[in-house]
Amino acid sequence: MTMLRRAMCLLLSVVAGATALRAQQPSEPFIPGDVISLAVEGDSTLSGTFTVGAGPALTLPVIGEISLAGVRRADLESHLREHLGRFLKNPVVHAKALIRLLIVGEVAKPGVYAVPTDLVLADALTLAGGPTTGAKVTAMRIERGDRRLLQGERLQAALTRGMTIDDLNLRAGDRIEVPRQRDPEATWRIMGIAVGGLLSVYGIIRLSK
Repeated sequence: MTMLRRAMCLLLSVVAGATALRAQQPSEPFIPGDVISLAVEGDSTLSGTFTVGAGPALTLPVIGEISLAGVRRADLESHLREHLGRFLKNPVVHAKALIRLLIVGEVAKPGVYAVPTDLVLADALTLAGGPTTGAKVTAMRIERGDRRLLQGERLQAALTRGMTIDDLNLRAGDRIEVPRQRDPEATWRIMGIAVGGLLSVYGIIRLSK
């Protein structure tokens, strides 16, 4: 198989993997504790950051409670625009769902980041300062508690396709971990130290005789 054919097969495999991944992921619903960034042009009272309550529902000043039951995160803005249209004339609404992700491992600035759900996964790494020179990006993984959600070819396919946090169905508390590259010389260095130590001990024993 020629190098070009191998490259084409790899590309098709990545694309197919990303397509299958997108098709398999159900839409993540809102849950109490999620955060919504809302801006209504011309109305500062309705603009700000709000936390989703039981229901799930969003409670706004003056307007009151807006149900989010069955609302996909991707449809949040249109849903709020329709509801606020009952009280305001042609409201201009900008709304985004935010979730907190833990980005750890070999990144410049590991920590907890509140990110919009339409953010591309690769850009989430950029918020954390990007991978360090010692990072092994191909071994990156996404975990939820003690369960591994994505890794290997499926995760690389998601990065290649520019899939978003929402495409990947991530939720608050999920963890993106970038492991360190394995040092191929580490084993030899350890063996060298061990052998050096043995030789030193042998030398001391000989001198003591």
